[in-house]
Amino acid sequence: MKIKTDDGARPLLERLGDSMALGGSTTFLEVVQSLGLLTVIVICSIVLSFASPVFLTIINIENLLFTATIVAVVAVGQAFVILVAGIDLSVGAVLALSSVLAVGLSLHGGLPVPVAIAAALLTGGGIGLVNGLCATVLRIPPLIATLAMMSIARGAAFLYSGGRNIAPVPKVFIEVQAARIFGIPVVILFTLALALVAHFVLTRTSFGRSIYATGGNPVAARLAGIRTDRVTVIAFVISGLTAAIGGLMITARLEAGAATAAFGMELTVISAVVIGGVSLFGGEGKIVGVLLGVLLLGLVQNAVNLLNVPPNYDLVVSGVVIAAAAALDVARRKYVEAGLLRRTIIDKGESADGK
Repeated sequence: MKIKTDDGARPLLERLGDSMALGGSTTFLEVVQSLGLLTVIVICSIVLSFASPVFLTIINIENLLFTATIVAVVAVGQAFVILVAGIDLSVGAVLALSSVLAVGLSLHGGLPVPVAIAAALLTGGGIGLVNGLCATVLRIPPLIATLAMMSIARGAAFLYSGGRNIAPVPKVFIEVQAARIFGIPVVILFTLALALVAHFVLTRTSFGRSIYATGGNPVAARLAGIRTDRVTVIAFVISGLTAAIGGLMITARLEAGAATAAFGMELTVISAVVIGGVSLFGGEGKIVGVLLGVLLLGLVQNAVNLLNVPPNYDLVVSGVVIAAAAALDVARRKYVEAGLLRRTIIDKGESADGK
């Protein structure tokens, strides 16, 4: 996927890419953060293995990973939106709507299963397109536009399903959920493959560089010839599409189309993305960090369940994690800005000495 740029502006785009750490380069801060997250995950795993004898059982680990895969798929799409300095609060509702559509259209609508699945995916992508157009053409803040869409999509899911689960699901969902390759569940391999594709797109394509440039400095990106509105719309479409994919995955897991699925998932997804190092201000972050953020939140949720923490405390823990993620993002942003300022001063000093 390529975003057309003005050839005469390419030198400016390259300089912009250098200043915002675009392309495949990884900043020192990103390395430190990834290692830090990995260290925390290892420590949490060791502590949980002693706190609960159930933690290291195959059943619990598979349950943890299965739950994490759904969040991870949606988080990958959310990362694209946040990288362009947007936000998508409708992902949980889109997931639920695609879930009931995929089952309902095949079970009651008389559509072949592949067509019903395609319709669910197109619905997710279409909702993402509407979100993107609202943010770019109508200039509605993404927070408000996607908040409204969250209500619309969730309401549509309840209207279509009558507020009840739609079952039984087509056989293909059950088969995919149970399928394994070399003993590894297919859904886990699919999630890793999707994350790998997203990583490649962001780090090795012109569209990926346009994503970072649009979120990091939209004015400079436009001067470089990037169609920032188009980039933003595509980012929202990707988010809607991955949310719909998550809907298909949760349908296979629950063996039903569920309008009540994924309530509050948007907050979990956003938290995972931010904890993983994607800046809420846009233009900074990697998919690898997103996966680590998802895994860390999955461990927290798993610990809450294994240690029998009351549900109300679960909400408190989630709130604390979200607040910590936001605070970490602000601190990281200040660090990056200070580093860029020092680099600019050094470059200017070297230029002056050269003269």
